[in-house]
Amino acid sequence: MSKAKIGAIIVSVVLVFYFVLMGQRAWILVREPAMIPKIMGIALFVLPVIGAWTLIVELVFGARTEKLARILGEEGGLPVDDLPRTPGGKIIREAADREFVKYQAEAEAAPEDWRSWFRLSCAYDASGDRKRARATMRKSISLFREGQKQGA
Repeated sequence: MSKAKIGAIIVSVVLVFYFVLMGQRAWILVREPAMIPKIMGIALFVLPVIGAWTLIVELVFGARTEKLARILGEEGGLPVDDLPRTPGGKIIREAADREFVKYQAEAEAAPEDWRSWFRLSCAYDASGDRKRARATMRKSISLFREGQKQGA
């Protein structure tokens, strides 16, 4: 099991524990006769629900990303991680930016291919643009799922 999976499991367990504790506190407050504690109790119910929803969304995103990476790896289509790095292990951004152009052109040439979007997402990530990397990975996942529906 990878360090990332172990970390995700630990964070998930801690969050679930937190949600349970907040639920208990919320229940105590909601049962109070005064209005202010009741409102606080309702807020304490809502916040863990939002947190739980966010946790589930992120876990599903991670599982789907891992599935696509496994499929692409089996096909031999994962981008090669040969970019130069600093002594601390961080990818040198200028090199990643030069490689990025190749993956961007590939995605533009094959806009309906989830594989090209997956590789573009990896290029965004290597260039340090996590927001676009995640959005592009969502596009890749969406295209993969559409292809599964059409193929079924």
